Amino acid sequence: MNLTNRYDFVLLFDVKDGNPNGDPDAGNLPRLDAETGHGLMTDVALKRKVRNFVALTQDQTEKAPEAGEKRFEIYVREKAILNLQHQRAYSALKLDAPADEVAEAAEGEDKKAKKGGKEKRKGSASDVDLARKWMCQNFFDVRTFGAVMSTGTNAGQVRGPVQLTFARSIDPIVALEHSITRMAVATEAEAEKQQGDNRTMGRKHTVPYGLYVAHGFVSSFLAKQTGFGEDDLEILWQALGNMFEHDRSAARGEMSTRGLYVFKHDSELGNAHAHKLFERIKVKKTADVPRSFSDYGVEVDESDMPAGVTLLRKV
Repeated sequence: MNLTNRYDFVLLFDVKDGNPNGDPDAGNLPRLDAETGHGLMTDVALKRKVRNFVALTQDQTEKAPEAGEKRFEIYVREKAILNLQHQRAYSALKLDAPADEVAEAAEGEDKKAKKGGKEKRKGSASDVDLARKWMCQNFFDVRTFGAVMSTGTNAGQVRGPVQLTFARSIDPIVALEHSITRMAVATEAEAEKQQGDNRTMGRKHTVPYGLYVAHGFVSSFLAKQTGFGEDDLEILWQALGNMFEHDRSAARGEMSTRGLYVFKHDSELGNAHAHKLFERIKVKKTADVPRSFSDYGVEVDESDMPAGVTLLRKV
């Protein structure tokens, strides 16, 4: 069923003694706003959690209408070769992708191929459109978040109906660095150097506690273009509410969704500005040094709600 409403939402989640989103360019330290000290988590990291949850929980045998493939496949997944995914669309639809494009996709080459002195054909507009629709039908994350699929075999570009902001901590965080020891080494040469002591030293970064907030948006107009429907929307709410429950690791410590506040508009265009709705969710600390969610209070202003807007609490 197609979406006929606009949605804006606020996501609250926290981390305790873990690293929610390390920065590889900074030695995997927790991401920070350098000016304020507030913690950050990228939209890409949040989308990764949603993708992982959907891959774990959805029936991978369910078929997409008139597509003949899995409806809840994940396009951006670990070790995926994206150009080969585009080629699947051409193969399933029995479209004639240029031979050199097929070879390039299979080899993973990124060069600009030429044929007969002319630039290779990138596929007709109608074929690209059919391939784009096939990708939307079969891949949950394509029809949800969008994708650039014009590399290699051209499957077009999709602007997703669901968008997320960076998450930002309510208060400045402290990034701690810990020395850790493994009572083993990887090679015999290392063992000989240590004369059997066999220790490997390492570093680990954690945030003692941080409560983060992210904002999100769902456009029904863009949803119609990708085929994102009411069933997909319910899966999204479920994923945002439970994605950390199936993403446990020693590096991330304890992470939990603490609130998912959804503003549903009666119209597709919207009945109020998103930023005005977000201001109705206020979070204030009740302890000098917060170390748990109970050290914060969440106030939700439901008075004088704009006409045509309903607040739904999903968590």
